[in-house]
Amino acid sequence: MSAEPLRVAAVITEWRKNSHADVILSRLLEPQEWGHSRPFRLQLVSVYADQFPPNGLCRPLCTKHGVPVFPSVVGAVGVGSKAVPVDGVILIGEHGDYATNPKGQRLYPRRRLFEQVVDAFRVLGRRVPVFSDKHLSYDWLFARWMYDLARHEEIPLMAGSSLPVAWRLPELELPNGVALEDALALGYSDLDAYGFHALEALQCMVERRAGGETGVASVRCVSGKEVWERLAPGTGTRALLDALSPARRQANSRATEVQRLPTDTLFLIDYADGLKATVAMLDSVGECFAFSSRRKGSDQPDATVFDLENVHPFGHFGHLVRAVEHMIATGRPAYPVERTLMTTGLLSALLQSRNEGGTTIHTPHLREVRYTPGHWPYAPGKSGLSA
Repeated sequence: MSAEPLRVAAVITEWRKNSHADVILSRLLEPQEWGHSRPFRLQLVSVYADQFPPNGLCRPLCTKHGVPVFPSVVGAVGVGSKAVPVDGVILIGEHGDYATNPKGQRLYPRRRLFEQVVDAFRVLGRRVPVFSDKHLSYDWLFARWMYDLARHEEIPLMAGSSLPVAWRLPELELPNGVALEDALALGYSDLDAYGFHALEALQCMVERRAGGETGVASVRCVSGKEVWERLAPGTGTRALLDALSPARRQANSRATEVQRLPTDTLFLIDYADGLKATVAMLDSVGECFAFSSRRKGSDQPDATVFDLENVHPFGHFGHLVRAVEHMIATGRPAYPVERTLMTTGLLSALLQSRNEGGTTIHTPHLREVRYTPGHWPYAPGKSGLSA
């Protein structure tokens, strides 16, 4: 692979300390400050920001490093020219002052910003790969539109969470073609922002089952006493939750036992091939994302914690940037965007179920999301080792 820099434009909502724009873009500008002895090939050459908060870093850092900030997306994609002199676009529609809908979703303008990027490609006459941070959109139809537009325009598109590339304690990678009885992912905090991460943790594991991903038939979001009826001792779901205790203690020596809290929520997912999965959003676990599953014919579940570095320099984002770098260099996503199309649709349907009091939401649109998993590695070794 050539060592020539890869010029990238960034299209973002806002850039402030510890925002996603900060932990992704600032490490491109100042890699050593973010713990990287090996610089990135990605060279930030232009930025469009939708908002500039009082504590914003966009203008100060861009001025310091000579990166122009443009008042329009087409200006950033073209770097002020009438061409597309960049090798890729990084779209970060996370953080900022945006409304929240009745389902509890923050209405980040990812769809609008992506549409403006594609319009810039059309006007300026060239298409390059795009990475879209986190879920594609809060709305399923917007997300599907983005996916279909990228395919129509032949734009390499990658998206998603940093969870699938983070460290795992103990290290665990399910083999392709694994036969699974059931699966559980563990998460905490806000169901929109953090529920998405938990769904990505689940999906990057279960997509490796026999036959690949074949879609989801229905979902349901439950809360209240039903959570602990489903997590009662002796149930299969509780066994998967209990199997995570050693991994949780390995990742955090101060990890405590799970306690009942009023915020406890379960995402119930019925896959089209018969697999049943649960995402347990339990605030008593602290800052923890984890996964466990039971293989057919095995009594002992597999279990791992997705071990994040939740303080500066947030090293798991470095591993995400390496995956983005690969995609922009090769034009081939490091892992399928269909994974994030799926998790986007799951989250939207689950939050609809919650808003309707826990109804079952049938998802024929998610039966159509079928794909085979990629082979991009997660971060090796212990948390904190830089990419």
